[in-house]
Parts: sequence; structure tokens; C-alpha cells
Amino acid sequence: MSDLPRKAVTRTAKLAALPLGFAGRATWGLGKRIVGESAEIVGRELQQRTAEQLFKVLGELKGGAMKFGQALSVFESALPEEVAGPYRAALTKLQDAAPPMPTRTVHAVLAERLGEDWPDLFAEFDDKPAAAASIGQVHRGVWHDGRPVAVKVQYPGAGEALLSDLNQLSRFARLLGPLIPGMDVKPLISELRDRVSEELDYALEAQAQQAHAEEFADDPDVVVPAVVHQCDQILITEWIDGVPLSEVISEGTQEQRDRAGQLLARFLFSGPARTGLLHADPHPGNFRLLPGGPDGEDDWRLGVLDFGTVDRLSGGLPESIGESLRMTLDGEADAVYELLCTEGFVKESIELDPDAVLDYLLPIIEPAKAEEFTFTRGWMRSQAARIADPRFPAHQLGKQLNLPPAYLLIHRVTLSTIGVLCQLGATVRLRDELEEWLPGFVLAEDLAEFDAGESVAEA
Repeated sequence: MSDLPRKAVTRTAKLAALPLGFAGRATWGLGKRIVGESAEIVGRELQQRTAEQLFKVLGELKGGAMKFGQALSVFESALPEEVAGPYRAALTKLQDAAPPMPTRTVHAVLAERLGEDWPDLFAEFDDKPAAAASIGQVHRGVWHDGRPVAVKVQYPGAGEALLSDLNQLSRFARLLGPLIPGMDVKPLISELRDRVSEELDYALEAQAQQAHAEEFADDPDVVVPAVVHQCDQILITEWIDGVPLSEVISEGTQEQRDRAGQLLARFLFSGPARTGLLHADPHPGNFRLLPGGPDGEDDWRLGVLDFGTVDRLSGGLPESIGESLRMTLDGEADAVYELLCTEGFVKESIELDPDAVLDYLLPIIEPAKAEEFTFTRGWMRSQAARIADPRFPAHQLGKQLNLPPAYLLIHRVTLSTIGVLCQLGATVRLRDELEEWLPGFVLAEDLAEFDAGESVAEA
């Protein structure tokens, strides 16, 4: 495969053909209904055929197309089982695989960025890529000091391809909406497009990864590979082995699923508190299960990769999230509504019933109420249907709520993580993580009492 710019015309043509394919299948669906098949059956067939074509095209193109596909794939749990089943394998493949860059192109980039004597920097270098992502591919190697390393090489022209793809996809975003009930696809594409320059900057990625690597260096639960070397279009980090989360989703034991889910939730909420950064690309291709957790080799740790997209939160997650979550669980409708208005979730021109807002929120935050909660595709589908179906009051109320820009990325990361937990079918003690890491979730006086109790117990 040649580099991305040479494929620009082909890429645009493939993406532009998607709406035509959708329209063709809609006509086919109308014909099926005319001859007597039920609207529900025809609708499912249309959704399945549309999704199959969409993910086939996205998986072939890398760039922004693949980035969008990866972001969309974590919401697979929201799809009806009879639709999701047939192409689940394609979604999983999209999370960490794509056609490779030719060896000559890889060598050319390495020579340009590391110098003509780049092979001398490595004791070993595998020309066959170990993984391919949306803007670069990873090669396995051994650094000159003997450390196993992952060498990420950015595709030539990746920036132009990202922007072109996402601009093209945004033009027919409304046609993609029915694929994921309850989700507005256009803001997702817009947010991905806003992150392009950051994602392409390997210096920023190296800084974010190294900050996590140093903070989690002695952590018993989370492993972040350290940065070895970075320059324009090249990022070299320590290599970590492990079971890809996509494999845990497809064939892992329940013990692995539960452990992965708990650690994923822990990393989501502890990362901002410990580093001031939120890992903002939580699809399964970016996580591994590694042996050797706190209980020995039979226990598991979570390996975390790819820090190309992060949200910079110097004070950790906003305290307003923890406060609103706590007050919602306590049934304080007026206080919750006032906080949502203050933070901009309810615009000044809109007036809503606080009790109705509470009824809207409570089912969504059910996992935070229980001592432990089992995330399932069925639960995810029920939440998506409640918000997407015009027959439910939640649909009309949800349309009147606003998502302030400062919360956009946090919201997407949280939803994506919940999507992965549902794919895992993991039982998670989410409340434990919220109490430990989410500012505002525990009242200050309760926290003081808890700390005092801990001190007495230790004494």
C-alpha cells in the first residue's frame, strides 16, 4: 500500500460512495416492505447491511476514517444483538488492525527522522508491523541498550488524510446516526477533527505518556511503558506484552473480564487525579492484560498504550461531576438542577422540571449506586433505546439538555469506557473508584470522618 496522499482520490471516492450505498439499500428496503415484509425486520436488515459496508470501508482507509470507526466501535454494545452479532468481529479487527505501510516507506521515514544510520540504533528491528492504527503503525524492535521497544512510525501525509476523511464523514453524519441508537454522530466527528493536530504531534504524546509512566511506575495495577526516544513522526517506547483487551472481550474468562473492567474504571478516574491528564482514546486496542498483579503471577495488571489524545485537567476531573452524581443518587432534584444550570448543561432560555431531570439521570448512573454492578450489552441497549425512542420522555428531555465544550471530551471518554465495560460483561465495584478518585463525590465532612476512622484503626 502506498502512502496516504497518493490514495486521496480513491479515499474520497470510497467515502463519498457510502451515502449512495445507504440510499440504495433504503430503496431496496422500501421494495421489501411493498411485498409484505414487516418494517421491523426490514429495518434490522438495512441496519446490518449499512453497518457491514461502513466498517468495511473504514477499516480499509486508516486515517480519519479508521479513527472514526474505532471511536464508533466501542458503542457496539448499544446495537440490537441480532444486528451487532454478524459484524462484531469486523469491529474488533478495526480496533487494532489495518493494511500495513510498505517496508520501503517505513525505512524512508526512519532514515529521514533518525538519520541514514538508523539501523545502528537498534539491536533488532522487525520490518513487519506488530500493529497498525489510524495515523501510524508500530514495529517491534530491540533498542541498542537491549530494551525491547515499540517503534511507532507516522504515515506520511497522515494529517491531510485525517482532515479529509473527517470532513467527508461530517457531510453525511446524519445518515450514520441510526447505526448507534441514542448517539449524535456529528459532534463525535467534530470533536475528533478538533483533536487532529494534537494527535499528530508525537512530542505531546511523548510528554503525556512519560508523565503517566513516571506516576504509575510502582503501581501494582497499571503499567504504562516509558518513552525511550521521540522525534518528528517517530515515537519509541518500551515494549509490553499482554493479552489485548479485544481478545478478553471475545474469549476471556469471567475472572479476566471482571479484573480488566475494574482496572479500566480505576485508570479512568485515577489518571486525572494523579497526572492531571485524561487518557481520551479508550478503545480496546489501547489496553492489555498483563500477568503479575498484586496477588502474584495468576493476577492481572492493566497495560495502557497510546496517549495521542488526552484531556488536560490540571485539577483532575471537575468537582461538579462528583457533586452532581452524589446529589442525584441522594435524590436532591432541585440542587442537581441548579448545578446543571450553573455549569451550562441547561441553557438560560430553557426551563425544565427538576424531578424530570432527576428521572432522566437516575437510570444512567445506576452503576454508581450499587456496591457492584454488572455491565451488559442488554443494559447498554436499554439506555440507548430510552434516550433514542421518541415514545420515551427521556428522549424529549435529552434533546433540551446542552453539553458544554469543557465537558465534551470527558463525556465521550466516559461513554466509551462504559461501552467497553459492557462489551466485557464485567462486574465492577464502580462506587469504590468514585469514592477514591472523583472530587466532590464524597462530602468533605464524610471524608474527614473516614480519614479519622482510618487513623484510629491504624493506631
